[in-house]
Amino acid sequence: MARNTRRAARPAPPRKTPAKGKRDTRGSRPRTRGRQLARPSAWLQEHARAALGSLGRMWRNPVANGMTAAVIAIALALPASLWMLLQNVERATAGWDAGARISVYLEPGLEAAAVERATETIAGRESVRVLERISPDEALAEFRSLAGFEDALSALDGNPLPAVVVIEPAAGTPRSASALGSLATTLDDIDGVDRIQVDLEWVERLYALLDLIERGVGLFAVLLAAGVLLIVGNTIRLDILNRRQEIEVTKLIGASDAFIRRPFLYGGLWFGLLGAVAAWLLLALTGMLLAGPTARLASAYGSGFRLSGLGGLESLGLLGAGVALGLLGSWLAVGRHLRAIEPG
Repeated sequence: MARNTRRAARPAPPRKTPAKGKRDTRGSRPRTRGRQLARPSAWLQEHARAALGSLGRMWRNPVANGMTAAVIAIALALPASLWMLLQNVERATAGWDAGARISVYLEPGLEAAAVERATETIAGRESVRVLERISPDEALAEFRSLAGFEDALSALDGNPLPAVVVIEPAAGTPRSASALGSLATTLDDIDGVDRIQVDLEWVERLYALLDLIERGVGLFAVLLAAGVLLIVGNTIRLDILNRRQEIEVTKLIGASDAFIRRPFLYGGLWFGLLGAVAAWLLLALTGMLLAGPTARLASAYGSGFRLSGLGGLESLGLLGAGVALGLLGSWLAVGRHLRAIEPG
């Protein structure tokens, strides 16, 4: 009995401690690796559950949520349609400045030799290309061909019309208003030149109008984007108020703010995505309805212009804008109203 007592009281052998600078990793590596693999899987499962849950709640109330998505679609489709129209107008007028012409009027009464020298000087410029040379006699004959001027011309003693040299900027020469003005100034310094007439002023007015419309479309898009934020934010705010008791209970059992915020953020994402898809469908339908009349109008003017819709990058941009606005609106609403809900 005493022998058994001494044997039982014998202390257990000491465990071997690892040497300094070394760690005992026996049995810990599989658990750590499993924990590392489980964390991303659990995180993805939580996000998938929140995304599907928010989509299911939207599906259970299709009328109200469908109206919200429709309003977002209209708000996205309006600036996108104006931008698409502007792009088509710019494409239709892209080649109008290619025929920019400058009429150089020589001094009336110049002798033939002086006219030839002035014309050769103008043609010798590397920045211009001569299209047509009109002598005073040719100009008078063309003027006589106009009905109603025969009696007026017969009363004149001589030919009052000057020689005209019609030119255009050479290839690679800038065709902006400032560049054409500088070219006209240099041509006006040539001996024998009376005045210069640039035939691109109406095109510059058109481009100025298009620039104004483009800025207006940008401002309009900003206003409608703010409207989308307000629509999504108000919808998420009402959802938060309707689920106030559920949020309080969830906070009582220790749920984090990120866990509570997640389904509302996915709700805003779904609203933005559905609105963007509906806006893209509206634009595609509008393009299909206008393609035929546009083609007939272009053919009546001898043009092969065809109406173009949104391309791949533009469509992705529209979808991305809808998703971004939905997420931002829901994030602003959740961040403001979720802090005001506390248990008790």
